[in-house]
Amino acid sequence: MKVLGVITARGGSKSIPGKNLKTLGGKPLIAYTIDAARESGVFDRTIVSTDDAAIASVARELGCELPFVRPAALAVDETRHLDVMEHAVGTLRDQGYVADAVMILQPTSPLRRPEDIRASVELLEASGADSVVRVSGVPAHYNPMRTLRLDAGGFATLFVTGAPVRTRINRRQDMPDAWTMNGAVYLFRTSVILAAEPSLYGDSVAAYVMPEPYGISIDDLADWAHAERTLAFLGSNDGH
Repeated sequence: MKVLGVITARGGSKSIPGKNLKTLGGKPLIAYTIDAARESGVFDRTIVSTDDAAIASVARELGCELPFVRPAALAVDETRHLDVMEHAVGTLRDQGYVADAVMILQPTSPLRRPEDIRASVELLEASGADSVVRVSGVPAHYNPMRTLRLDAGGFATLFVTGAPVRTRINRRQDMPDAWTMNGAVYLFRTSVILAAEPSLYGDSVAAYVMPEPYGISIDDLADWAHAERTLAFLGSNDGH
């Protein structure tokens, strides 16, 4: 299977200015993703989609391809990953290159390991699914069965069923497991994004459970601090 890796790294970031090049644990944030992609050994090509000249320069130094510049219109807060991927896949197709599958690699998941990437590709091939997403378990106190909605008067009911709160499942062991996509890996067959109704998922999505703490996603400064602490902890245990 010919797999294209697309590292998405726009220049603008309101929550953490300059996030993708900001130093985390001694190297730029984007370097963790580039290193994991290279060490995984699964990619036919690894490219960076960016609108930012500084990010492009660092990415080239770290061995990535920059076959195009992402348009500014696709580098704003409201831009969807679907739009970014349609642009990347479409531009490469116009250049004569089409992979069998595409993996989105966000720099904001710096603890993603090469083996996580390899296992995702293996799962796509073995399952026959249209796509693979990496998931993490939802803590019991955030389980959807405990989530509430508030009406205009401020009164609460269960979010999922609309039933009174008294009917909620109280015991952790009585609740079904719940999972959330952690953003570390999105892998899809190229055919689903080139379909008449483009998608990043298709009709069948295989989930791969990523063990903690490797699914950490950095969205704000609190997440950044958490990632720094986790990297320090993992580093301190490397020799044990």
